[in-house]
Amino acid sequence: MRRDIFQAIADPTRRSIITLIAMQAMTPNAIAENFNSTRQSVSKHLKVLVECDLIKQEQKGREIYYSLEIEKMKEIDKWMEQFRAIWETKFNQLDKLLLTLKEQKK
Repeated sequence: MRRDIFQAIADPTRRSIITLIAMQAMTPNAIAENFNSTRQSVSKHLKVLVECDLIKQEQKGREIYYSLEIEKMKEIDKWMEQFRAIWETKFNQLDKLLLTLKEQKK
């Protein structure tokens, strides 16, 4: 069963892992050093992220490195774009209202 990417990013630890590896690939041990949890717990989070194709793993010698799957992150961004347009419209309306109220006080 494939997991939903939004289920994966709903967890704050997984979002933190994504943030950590956004700039450079990291080993599970290097990732785990950033959390107050067991290496096993971090491995479970990594497994979920891999299953959702949000991160990929690459074997380099004896180490496994995890890195971000940019294309999958673009899928999340595309979904969020529809809400950005709504939020920007609402904020623009609020700005206009505040400006009107400020001008009325003068």
